[in-house]
Amino acid sequence: MENILRNIPETEVLRLSDLVTYASGQVVSKTLIQNEGLGITLFAFAKGEGISTHESKGDAMVTALDGVGCITIDGQSYALKAGESIVMPAHHPHAVHGTENFKMLLVVAFPS
Repeated sequence: MENILRNIPETEVLRLSDLVTYASGQVVSKTLIQNEGLGITLFAFAKGEGISTHESKGDAMVTALDGVGCITIDGQSYALKAGESIVMPAHHPHAVHGTENFKMLLVVAFPS
């Protein structure tokens, strides 16, 4: 049987923030799962880098793992620090920007 999760060690205690590394001037991502119902991705944003405004068909939850990021939803900005989370509802414009170096876990649940 094929593993559903990928790019992540099994049966091992780990820190998610250690699984993705910063790269100067870049946004680095590592997909852990992507299918019709669920997407789980780790991101590392170099300071000043980001993902421009877009919408998703699914509800998305961001959990900050390291640093500070700015999450904008419907034009409202939110500072997110390690250990904090925010939900970006489906079909609402949102963007992510690394105020500092910023790592996050993105979980997107898509409608069936």
